[in-house]
Amino acid sequence: MGLFHRATITPSKPELVERFVRAAGLADPDETVSPIGSFRFDDPAGEVGMETHLVGVGERVVQVPLTYRDRERDDADDTLVGTTEHSVLGTRWVYDGVSDPVYLTMLAAVAMTGQGEALGMVEHDGRWIVCPANVRITGGGWSGQRVPVNEFVPTDSTNAGDPIMLRNDGFELEFHRHPEPAERPPLGLTATWDGLDQPVLLAAVRPA
Repeated sequence: MGLFHRATITPSKPELVERFVRAAGLADPDETVSPIGSFRFDDPAGEVGMETHLVGVGERVVQVPLTYRDRERDDADDTLVGTTEHSVLGTRWVYDGVSDPVYLTMLAAVAMTGQGEALGMVEHDGRWIVCPANVRITGGGWSGQRVPVNEFVPTDSTNAGDPIMLRNDGFELEFHRHPEPAERPPLGLTATWDGLDQPVLLAAVRPA
């Protein structure tokens, strides 16, 4: 469950997402970056915030996963999107999720099982209120034995391709920076939102 805070965030999440998109060369200078929506994963350890943003750039959809931490990651300066000041949580270090092992673990797990999307809750006037995500995700298909889904590393150290390919000792994980309409594979994650005719493919998992 994700607990949302009634807070101000400076710079805002849309500003951080647009900063990443433009710095990564995913939008031309004259193209507008328009938010579509987002969804969250829960960190089993309760330490790292994880939120995947989907934005429109021209006719394309761009997938931008971000992780939010209360301290810097060691040896990860090149994947730092920026810092933000949260009026409740203080300084947060924001990283590209594709480089964050906690995000990759949860992405693989949700793609394989369909479990793990965070339910957003906010406390207001003494009552808990559900805040549904405006992007709906679907995963699942794994029915085998228990397996580890951590320790994914990129097969291409530049992470320049699309899809981005990662691998651990049991599986390959395929992350689509530009999700396109497609049926969900046997193990994979798709997303939909209001006004979308067909789900888009976010990620796929296959035995290595």
